[in-house]
Amino acid sequence: MTYSAYVFAVLALLATPGPTNTLMGLAALRKGLRSTVELLPAELGGYLTTILPLTLLGAEIISKWPAVSVLVKAAAASWVLYLAAKLWTIGANVGRYDEITIRRVYFTTLLNPKALVFALVLLPPPTDERFLPKLGIFVLLAVSMAIAWGGLGALLGSQKTQTRLLLIQRVSSVWLAIVATTLILGIIRS
Repeated sequence: MTYSAYVFAVLALLATPGPTNTLMGLAALRKGLRSTVELLPAELGGYLTTILPLTLLGAEIISKWPAVSVLVKAAAASWVLYLAAKLWTIGANVGRYDEITIRRVYFTTLLNPKALVFALVLLPPPTDERFLPKLGIFVLLAVSMAIAWGGLGALLGSQKTQTRLLLIQRVSSVWLAIVATTLILGIIRS
């Protein structure tokens, strides 16, 4: 895959609303853009914790034990459903800003299905000379997109009202439930 095609594919996938983007946007919505910047190491750590081992061993493990893929998808779907429920239930307590933590962003990104696509489809094997440059590009694009999602959240939160925050939080909760349901349907069909 050429570098331009790779950049386009990574950007398209990173821009798609998902669990990590939702948390980054909500963090900025509630506490400002700085909160997104503070959460960046957790997002990158989560992605790299999944991507690096999978690029090294993932294709081989999944070809030998297809059930591993199902287990990873089930864990991701369970985590996203948990996040959806948590966002919904804390909706009545919008004033609590401690709900989107480094730990939550890390585990959400660790289990983010996008990481599987980056590791198993978009990145070349680690033995390929393009692996490190493409991994570097991925990191730069992931940081840029997280800040973009944070900027969107900060923009939406610039005129905060309790009702508006609750509405955005509830919409985010429903979106995460849809993502989780899609993952579950994918498991059932496979």
